[in-house]
Amino acid sequence: MSPQQHGSQHKTARIQLGDTLVERGVISMAQLKEALEEQKRRGHHKLLGEVLIELNFASQEQVMESLAECYGVPFARLNARMADPRITEVLPRDFIESHCVLPLFKIDNSLTVAVSEPANLFLVEEIERLSGCTVQVVAAIPGDIRTTLQAYLPSANVFVIDEIYEDVEVSDFSIVEQEMTDLGNLEQMAGQSPVVKLVNFLIYQAVQDRASDIHIEPEDHSCRARYRVDGRLVQKLNPPHQMHPAIVSRIKIMAHMDISERRLPQDGDIHVMIDGRPIDLRISTLPGKFGEKVVIRIIDNRSAIVPMEKIGFGPDILEEWKRVVTSSNGVVLVTGPTGSGKSTTLYSVLSQLATDELNISTVENPVEVNIPGINQFQVNDKTGFTFSSALRSLLRQDPDILMVGEIRDAETATIATQAALTGHVVFSTLHTNDSVSAVTRLVNMGIEPYLVAAVLRGILAQRLVRKICPHCKEFYQPDDRTVETIEAAAGECKELFRGAGCSRCLGKGYAGRLGIFELLLPNDQMLEGVGRGLNLHELREIAAKTGYRTLRDDGFIKAKMGLTTVEEVMRVCTM
Repeated sequence: MSPQQHGSQHKTARIQLGDTLVERGVISMAQLKEALEEQKRRGHHKLLGEVLIELNFASQEQVMESLAECYGVPFARLNARMADPRITEVLPRDFIESHCVLPLFKIDNSLTVAVSEPANLFLVEEIERLSGCTVQVVAAIPGDIRTTLQAYLPSANVFVIDEIYEDVEVSDFSIVEQEMTDLGNLEQMAGQSPVVKLVNFLIYQAVQDRASDIHIEPEDHSCRARYRVDGRLVQKLNPPHQMHPAIVSRIKIMAHMDISERRLPQDGDIHVMIDGRPIDLRISTLPGKFGEKVVIRIIDNRSAIVPMEKIGFGPDILEEWKRVVTSSNGVVLVTGPTGSGKSTTLYSVLSQLATDELNISTVENPVEVNIPGINQFQVNDKTGFTFSSALRSLLRQDPDILMVGEIRDAETATIATQAALTGHVVFSTLHTNDSVSAVTRLVNMGIEPYLVAAVLRGILAQRLVRKICPHCKEFYQPDDRTVETIEAAAGECKELFRGAGCSRCLGKGYAGRLGIFELLLPNDQMLEGVGRGLNLHELREIAAKTGYRTLRDDGFIKAKMGLTTVEEVMRVCTM
């Protein structure tokens, strides 16, 4: 078949795909027209099915199933039991991975292959040439193919956990039952293949699962590994208890930490490449009753700097926030508990403020993401390079904008205040429950109320809530009490959304996170009250009169929009 004929058939299939989806009731004719117009606007750089998925008009499974019907081939949801791992050898490994195909089984000279592009006739011809077989095609979702391939084609970053366990003999780890005086043996054991495979698997799979942290926890006669995904810990593996000391040592070796020190906490970092992109790992060990607990913080530099428009600000808050962060002087604070996204917000601000005309410097612990065009410094308490000493030195470096990772003591707060009074913009974070509490926290640290009133430009309190999974999102009718709560913050509400739970969100009903925000812009009345030393309750009453929106209010607005659920907002908002 000539390329011209193939192109003609592809155009026909595109029309058939749309018609099939309409006939199946998956999309409406209006949605099909909108998708075709969007595809035309992009210059046909994307297939119709891809456009429909991006517009959330159809799921990947619905598109692939309809596409299979258009081309008269079967459609299947794959799992590891459907394929014969020995058959993968009939095609070169590079070809399988680059074209996302999976040989399933072979009968006589007929090879059945799962493909993600049933329309690609050239691909089928190439499979026949390489395998020397006649080929029967089965259409499958790309993600299903890749997941099954990971079980059969372990690479430098992909490992089969069952094989790791099968390779492990209890005798291999007999040293852990003894007093570990021979550290050379422990280091050698930490480099043995089963341990290396297990540690690499834990790291690789955590990145694939979008985890922010890995927890490796020893217990009495057991060990468990958990991932923090979308802010919640989920059980992942239970490695053999005998492997735990070797796992910890392997991680320490990778992070250039002292494997002989098991009685004191240690910190380190690892830089790895996964799927061709750099990933930074922050390691923390802490001795416990049954051994050292390890927590690995995963920092994916690809997604670490998020544009302000994509963090989750509503249009009104976004405009006010942009105005605050471009102030010519003063202190701008971001508050919230650990893990609420404060650093992400500040990195977003700094990356957009960075120009050749400004000297922007940061003091952090640790420097989580490298931002081009910004001078970043990491504190080191052991050498006396603390937040306060670093900030004092930076003021002699002719800065325009300063970012202090956290104001945690009176000395740092005082220097930050003085910097703001002398014409600098200072960004920093505080651990408080809401924006108004940040004012009293500064006063409690010893900053005179009139100085707080003089330098404070804005306070942003934030939390992270889980987003509803778009693949299993559904309407439901809330009870009267919930409706009243939502309407008090977000106006009329008749229906809400939730995730039913599906394979893509592991039955949780949530996938990903977004921010909810509370922006306090102190007006003259509030600044006067701060200067007079009003208490927290009185300041909140003044703030309420300005019409500012609380964290819970912003969360309920996003729940009404179908971005998150009421339960999720209530979980993270304690006030």
